[in-house]
Amino acid sequence: MAGPGRVRGPSAVSPRVLGTTALAVAALAIVGYGGQSLTRVWHMKHDVESLEREIAELRAATIALKADVASLRSDPEAIEKIAREQLGFVKREERVLKLPPSPGGQ
Repeated sequence: MAGPGRVRGPSAVSPRVLGTTALAVAALAIVGYGGQSLTRVWHMKHDVESLEREIAELRAATIALKADVASLRSDPEAIEKIAREQLGFVKREERVLKLPPSPGGQ
């Protein structure tokens, strides 16, 4: 027993207390640094999903455009349709009547 004036020697720390302390320190490190990482991972997953949707949309558009190109290379009627609708071309024997817009806007 330690009496007055005597210095206590180092006491042994039980393995249970040491393990609990180490676990608490590890948990604090995970919460402190891991929380930011988890948020970053969540944002990255969201970005990946968004980019995958965009890629799927672009692939569908590419397929449609390839079909249009194939049609324009092989079908003269498709070329004529585009020329008439988008470029306003007409045949020589055709007459174009341009009417003023109706007052109702229709």
